[in-house]
Amino acid sequence: MAEIGETLRETRMRRRIDITEVEAATKIRAKYLRALENEEWDLLPGPTFVKTFLRTYAEYLEIDDKLLVEEFKQRYERPTDETLAPFSPNLGGRRDRRPPRVGPSPGMVLAAVVIALVGLLFLIGKLWPTEDDKPAANLVSPAAERTPTATPTRMPVARKQKSATPTTVQVQIVPTGAVSVCLVDATGKQLIDNAILEAASGPTRRFRSRRFRVAFGNGNARLRYGSQSIKVAESAEPIGYEVRPGKRPARVSNAKRVACG
Repeated sequence: MAEIGETLRETRMRRRIDITEVEAATKIRAKYLRALENEEWDLLPGPTFVKTFLRTYAEYLEIDDKLLVEEFKQRYERPTDETLAPFSPNLGGRRDRRPPRVGPSPGMVLAAVVIALVGLLFLIGKLWPTEDDKPAANLVSPAAERTPTATPTRMPVARKQKSATPTTVQVQIVPTGAVSVCLVDATGKQLIDNAILEAASGPTRRFRSRRFRVAFGNGNARLRYGSQSIKVAESAEPIGYEVRPGKRPARVSNAKRVACG
């Protein structure tokens, strides 16, 4: 029979097929296809891959793949370890018989040791004096043997302190347009006396007191209290608010609205 690689190469060339076409059709890289045609088996991953590549390549070329694989096995595949295993030198399939063991088995020796240990422990228990054989000691009443247990002292539980209610509040007027403002603190002092504030002038300074009463000529302002603020309500007449610590500013009636000047 012709060589394996020569058969593959001559068949491909006779059918005028380029190696790249074989690579695209069989998904076998071109370098492995050339290695098969040149019988460079060392360039291939191993005998299993060689036989798989041979079957795929031969099927693509429409030649007998079983014949090529069998040829490869006979020429290049090494025999397995089982094939090289030597035959048993015993004739008739008989195994070498070892001479019978003389003497007690290990199980019998272990049983004898266990029996001897049990007997020794029994003898020690008989000879060793028990509590009943010892002279009676001075008896102590059970009440005297009891050790008084100290009564655990309860630790006072620390009460959680309620967060202190703020006693003062801080306010600031932020004009968003032209607006007249009247601001009076808890002592009745007029901090802003019907002044006209403009948005360009920016916020007023911060005032602190136990209570504030404030009146706006219109809704062109924001009232800041602490870290929060509210938008002054839109109204056709002056608007009054009362500001207390820890509470949202409360709108007051016209009768209770503060008046400056």
